[in-house]
Amino acid sequence: MVFSILLIRLTHRVPSSGLWRTPVLLPQCSQRQQGFLTARRIGVDDPVRLRRAESTRRVLSLELNHDRDVDRIHGNGVNSLDIEVIEGRYMLSGGADGVVVIYDLENNNKKPQYTCKAVGTVGRSSRHVHKFSVETVQWYPHDTGMFISSSFDKTMKVWDTETLKPAEVFHFEGNVYCHHMSPVARKHTLIAVGTKDPKVQLCDLKSGSRIHVLQGHRGEVLSVRWSPRYEHILATASADSRVRVWDVRRASGSLFTLDQHNGDKSKAATEAVNTAHNGRVNGLCFTADGLFLLTAGTDDRMRLWNSATGENTLVNYGKVTNSSRTCLRLAVSRGCSPDFVFVPCGSSVAMYSLHSGELVTMLRGHYNNVDCCEFHPDYQELYSGGKDCNILAWVPVLRQPDVEEEGPAAGRAGGQQAAVNPAYADAWSSDED
Repeated sequence: MVFSILLIRLTHRVPSSGLWRTPVLLPQCSQRQQGFLTARRIGVDDPVRLRRAESTRRVLSLELNHDRDVDRIHGNGVNSLDIEVIEGRYMLSGGADGVVVIYDLENNNKKPQYTCKAVGTVGRSSRHVHKFSVETVQWYPHDTGMFISSSFDKTMKVWDTETLKPAEVFHFEGNVYCHHMSPVARKHTLIAVGTKDPKVQLCDLKSGSRIHVLQGHRGEVLSVRWSPRYEHILATASADSRVRVWDVRRASGSLFTLDQHNGDKSKAATEAVNTAHNGRVNGLCFTADGLFLLTAGTDDRMRLWNSATGENTLVNYGKVTNSSRTCLRLAVSRGCSPDFVFVPCGSSVAMYSLHSGELVTMLRGHYNNVDCCEFHPDYQELYSGGKDCNILAWVPVLRQPDVEEEGPAAGRAGGQQAAVNPAYADAWSSDED
């Protein structure tokens, strides 16, 4: 986990003597964080407590990084991003121009200003390129030697990363809106695919064929997500306003359908029964532990559900503008307390507290609508792609150094330091510290 105590060497003139004093060395951390360090060192606290505290502080200080650029390759909007979990180094992007790009996120020149270079591109000059918009890209969860893309050209392609040629191509009858492969599966290699057809398609990488369909939706399937906790549990969202949760080992249909009213017939009397939203449901995202499921709909609402029971937790996020006709790609932080959710909202990314529904901040930097965002859990960074063809990097702001002054200047310096960023004080400080 990214956390270090930086020692700042400072020199300052002493007015009374006119001499240059020996610098004062202070750790670049707050009093509260020094408490975390001490508790960890003497064994009072588990190290995970410090890790969560620092991860949360970093996420709260996310800002657009003007020193880091991402190669601009796409000639049209960026629809989907995915960062591989093996090394946390390579990122995929899929664009409305049909192009798929692989980026190296590592800073190889070791300078503050650098560009994340494209190290592989399936461009318009390739005979294997998708003919229409690429809607979803995903790394193979267990190896960076393979990745998967799906497109409005009615195909899903499994690519060899080394040769950038498809090893397998699946053909469908309608536009492909989304696909997802389980991040934890060991007993199956199924890819869930959502298309214009109401039936959810299950494709098997081992056999190279479609082996099963899940029937129950009445509209096009806009988003599919496997549980990160149980390898056979799948959630699907559709234009029919419903979200269904499946156990793919069962042949008798879905386990349950999410009901925004939690079975309250008095409220559901004037609504369609067992609907998750009052509009198209186009956003799905499990929390990292798989205990909760987040959904977003074109009714401008976002809801948090207990993934085991299907109960609506009734968290109020307020109005969450959602005019997307395709899949809305949300991202949830990992390792924070509390966790946060990042939602494309017009030309900004809205950041909410997951369990309280509080709007924490709006990340502004794109010149057009944001289509996707991807959280990097190793460094608490966020990447977003939009219709302006740009991929932006949002990174934690470095903490301002604590400078120890002698004499009357000490009080003024301390007061200025305390006002550097209110988010720090709100999250980790109190009047008693």
